[in-house]
Amino acid sequence: MAKASPWYRRLGGGATPAMLLLILMLGIYAVYEPSALTSFGISNLLNNAIVLALAATGLTIVVLTGEFDLSGAGVVAICNVMAATLSMGAPGSMGTLGLVLLVGLLVGAINAYLIAILGLQSLAVTIGSLIVCQGIALVLLPAPGGEVAEAIISGVTGDLFGIPIAGIMFVALALAWTFLKNTRWGIAVYAVGADPVASRLSGLNVPTTKFIAFVLAGLCYGAAGFVYSAEIGSGDPRISDSFLLYMFAAVAIGGTSLMGGRGGVRGSLVGVGILTVMQKMLFAIGVAEFYTNIFNGLIMIAAIFFGQLSPLVARIARRRPA
Repeated sequence: MAKASPWYRRLGGGATPAMLLLILMLGIYAVYEPSALTSFGISNLLNNAIVLALAATGLTIVVLTGEFDLSGAGVVAICNVMAATLSMGAPGSMGTLGLVLLVGLLVGAINAYLIAILGLQSLAVTIGSLIVCQGIALVLLPAPGGEVAEAIISGVTGDLFGIPIAGIMFVALALAWTFLKNTRWGIAVYAVGADPVASRLSGLNVPTTKFIAFVLAGLCYGAAGFVYSAEIGSGDPRISDSFLLYMFAAVAIGGTSLMGGRGGVRGSLVGVGILTVMQKMLFAIGVAEFYTNIFNGLIMIAAIFFGQLSPLVARIARRRPA
C-alpha cells in the first residue's frame, strides 16, 4: 500500500499560506466595505491587479530559472508611453498592441542573448536594460500625458458576456502556466533553477531554457504596459520608479523561491491579489496613508515566512533518523 504523504508535503508549498492570507484579508475588507464582494467591487479589484499580474508572471518565469530580471518595469514604461502616443494615430489599437509586444519581445531577446548565451550576470544586464528603457520612455514622453484609444480602454477594462476581461486574463495566465509547466521546457525550468550544473550534466539545454524564459518574460511585460495604458487612459514614463518593487513582492509573497527552482505563476497571482486587497483593506479600515508602507513591509515579511515554512519543515523532517 502506498504510504500517505507527510503533512508538510500536503501544505502545497508557499502558495497555500499566501492563499489563506488573501482570504483573510478579503474577509476583513468585506466587513469594512460592503460593496467589496459585489460584481462591481470584484471587477474593480481585478482591473487594479491585472497589470501587476502580467508583469509578475514574466518575472516569475525568469526567477524560476535561477536568474533575475529588473528590466520589467522599464519595458512596462516604454510600452505604456507607446500606447499613449501611437494608439490614436496611424497604427491604431491592434497595430499598437503588436508594436508593444514586439518591444517586449526585443528587450527580452536582448537580455536572453547576453545572459543565457554570453553568460553575463543577469542582475547587471537587466539593471542596464531598465535604465535604457527608462531613458527611452522619457524621450518619447517627458511628462505624464498622451491619450489612449477608446477601443483599447473598453477592450481591456470592459466585460465579455458579463465577465470582467481582467478576470478572463487572470484565468488565462493560470491555465497557460499549468500547460507550460508540464511541457519539456517547463520541467527543464524547474530543474535548471534547482541545479543548473546537474541539469547540464543530465543533457538539458540550460541556455535555451533560460533564453525562452527571458523572451516570454519580455512579452508579459509588453502586455502589462499595454493593459496599464488602458487602465489609466494616458502615458506615465515614471511608472518604473515603484512598480519593480511590487513585482518582486508579488513573486516572493506567492512562495516562489528567489533562488530558483520552486514556486510558480499561480502563487505569484495570489501574491498580486494580496498586494491589491491589502491596499483596499487598509484604506477601508481608515489607516493613514503614511502607515501603509509599514503594513506593506510587515505583511510581506509574514507572507514570505509562512511561504518558506513548508520546505523548512520538510528539510528538518528529512534529517530525522528513521
